[in-house]
Amino acid sequence: MKKNKRESNNSSILNELIDKASYVNVHSENREIVREIFSGIIKLVDSEGGNTGNLKLINHTINEFGKAFNIFEDYKTIRKVAIFGSARIEFTSNCFQMAKRFAREIVKSNFMVITGAGGGIMEAGNEGAEAANSFGLNIKLPFEQDANRRIKDDPKCMKFKYFFSRKLMFIKESDATVLFPGGFGTMDEAFEMLTLIQTGKCRPRPIILIEPEDSFFWEEWLIFIKGKLLKTNMISENDMNLFSYHRSVKDAVAEISHFYSVYKSFQYFRDETIIFLTRPISNDTIERIREKYKDIIVDNKIKMVLKSNGLGKNNIWASVPFLQFKFIKRDFGRLVEMIRDINKDDMNDKH
Repeated sequence: MKKNKRESNNSSILNELIDKASYVNVHSENREIVREIFSGIIKLVDSEGGNTGNLKLINHTINEFGKAFNIFEDYKTIRKVAIFGSARIEFTSNCFQMAKRFAREIVKSNFMVITGAGGGIMEAGNEGAEAANSFGLNIKLPFEQDANRRIKDDPKCMKFKYFFSRKLMFIKESDATVLFPGGFGTMDEAFEMLTLIQTGKCRPRPIILIEPEDSFFWEEWLIFIKGKLLKTNMISENDMNLFSYHRSVKDAVAEISHFYSVYKSFQYFRDETIIFLTRPISNDTIERIREKYKDIIVDNKIKMVLKSNGLGKNNIWASVPFLQFKFIKRDFGRLVEMIRDINKDDMNDKH
């Protein structure tokens, strides 16, 4: 169907406004992305017409993301740990006290803490880390969930209307996930995090199940996972590498810190997989990785690059060493295991 003259004029005016808006306080390399955002919104409005509910959903989501992005921006160079667990655990319980100790100790290792801002384990996390070192991602609910007193009045406490936007911020802004005993919400976060890493939709990270000596919550959960999922081939043996189980705060903190001791970050560049490092690793370690993980390295080729050699446009390519290889993208449990092995590099012991 042909557009009439009025529709064509409106389209031209909108395109002109979008072009102008895309240049306002926008870095040149981001202008095309910004233009696509504006264009997408205009198309949505045009297609939805009078559907107020859908437009409100988009508006709320954009506003929630915008506020959260701005708050986290000032802390983007600091690694963060997301802590999950029941809102119904009493402050006198060993589980509450353990969560508080964990938060306090992980802050000493130069991490910040992110919780759901509610009571129970969430309050323990904010109390242990203290407001200065923690964030609260609260959710609007008809019951139970009001921000705890440890984070409620802090500017780093955010309130979300939708679970999906809140969950995205947990994943995007954290570098490790720690799960204390909890209900449906904790199970939801646990299984989603495992699914995202298992399918390659989230960068590798430590996922830690933790509980005190008098609790058997995760111990019994593991019996279910092994007996009902692993035993029946619903998951693979390598998927068990995606998480670890601890009863010690000291061990949990050490695992998270060690995960980022040599490994820095991860991303794809065209058909190559790049593992950024905090420092160069020894040739012995590279050879050990090549041999042990040849099942996930295409053609058994992996190399360490000290300088970017023109690869990519991001400044990070020029400032840190990285491993470069082609990854067979079907076994991310093995990739997590590989990262743990990279962190065992003994170059510092030899020099």
